[in-house]
Amino acid sequence: MIFDDLSVNPGQLSPITLAFVGDAVYSLIVREELAIVSDKPADRLHKLSAGKVSAAAQCRAMESIMDALSEEELAVFKRGRNAATKHTPKNASGRDYHYATGFEALFGYLYLSRRYVRIQELYSLIAQKENHE
Repeated sequence: MIFDDLSVNPGQLSPITLAFVGDAVYSLIVREELAIVSDKPADRLHKLSAGKVSAAAQCRAMESIMDALSEEELAVFKRGRNAATKHTPKNASGRDYHYATGFEALFGYLYLSRRYVRIQELYSLIAQKENHE
C-alpha cells in the first residue's frame, strides 16, 4: 500500500467510503487480469472490463462468494448493501445496485485492512464461477 504510514480503521469508515475504495480495487484487479490473459487492443479491454465491473456482474460475483464469507465480511457487505445512497442506478436494478455497493464495500474494507491474500482468494472464487458458466 502506498500510504503504509497512515493509520486507518476501516470499520469506522462509512460503507459508501469503503465502496468508493473497493470500486477502484476491484476494477484494478479485473484490468490486471485482462491485461495479462488477453492480447487485445485497449478499447476491447475497456469493454471487457466494463462488463465485469457492472452492477449486474458485481451482484453475480457477490452471490458466488456469499457462502465463503466470514461473519465479519458478511456484516461489511450488508452495511454496504443497506447504505443509503444518493445515486439512482441508470442501467441496473435496485437489487443489483445495492448488492454491487455491498460488494465494493467488502473489497474496500479488505484492502484498507491490508488483507490482500483474502482479496485474491475471493477473486479466485469469482473467476472459477465465471469459468463454469
